[in-house]
Amino acid sequence: MSTTRGPVIPTVTRPTSVAGAARNLVDDGARPRAGGTDIAACVEVGVTAPGPLVDLLDVPELRGVRWADDGSARIGAMTTVAELGADPLLAGAFPGLTATARALATPQIRGTATVGGNLLQRNRCTYLRNPAFDCFQTGGDSCPARTGDHLRGVVVDQGPCVAPHPSSLAVALLAYDASAVVVAGPGAGDEAERGLAELYDGSDPTRDHVLAPGDLLVAVALPRPVPGERAAHLRMAGRSRAEWPLVEVVARLECAEEGRGPVTRASVAVGGVARTPLRLPGLERALVGSVPGEALDEGVERALEGIADLCSPLPATGYKVHLLRDTVRDVLEDALESPRR
Repeated sequence: MSTTRGPVIPTVTRPTSVAGAARNLVDDGARPRAGGTDIAACVEVGVTAPGPLVDLLDVPELRGVRWADDGSARIGAMTTVAELGADPLLAGAFPGLTATARALATPQIRGTATVGGNLLQRNRCTYLRNPAFDCFQTGGDSCPARTGDHLRGVVVDQGPCVAPHPSSLAVALLAYDASAVVVAGPGAGDEAERGLAELYDGSDPTRDHVLAPGDLLVAVALPRPVPGERAAHLRMAGRSRAEWPLVEVVARLECAEEGRGPVTRASVAVGGVARTPLRLPGLERALVGSVPGEALDEGVERALEGIADLCSPLPATGYKVHLLRDTVRDVLEDALESPRR
């Protein structure tokens, strides 16, 4: 049993530019703090190691939405979830993303939590957040949840840790082929884009994202929106408010004839089921040709049943196999306005 973790009061710096924040992260070995809805709890119980913090609230470059001439968008990492969900231009261009933001947590949390913080938060495993236990993420050599209480754990087993990734926005952004914009080093000119999926590595049990100390997530970049998109989002949880999802699904369907014709391209992303958010490429291929207003065809139904083949449930997470399949079906029926099975 560990006795080394406990409450820590860190020092805090408050830069006013991306360059200053990046410099503090590198020079001081500090961690970034966004809205603070997660890191404060992590520091209190010792999940986050002792050390200084860089508060990003006073960096204006990290807030808001910037639009390019082609309709693509860049969303600052310090944009709040509430701002994301309430933006009418974003809702018109990326409806699955704003629907996800509006369903996340509570109004109070949405008003404080940020895009970057949601993407890079720590997982919600009760063993990680209990100072009486050690695990891979706190310097231990095992995952106590794997043989203990893992009722909310993964159903797609990617590696030693069995805590699902907690980010709802990551699911939506993955469905939109978004990129993460990262500054690696003390210079604001060192921005680099990487696919959203590249932020995570399910085989690494020691961390919830792959950014190195000193890296700063400054924005997410969304490609040009597609006319005729149909989108839907659904999260299944034990209660309707302030609960982490057991399964979460975002579907985007690009349809001919400004949304009235057959599906020409599909994107289906799922969360709450693995160490990383996932896409379902087999189902995406099967959806091409589906017609809005009609029942899901046999090919789509076969692909839905095939979701079970992707799963490797733990002893207590077998229920998620059926929950995942049925949630995906509900989302597709909502997006296509199809009759229920």
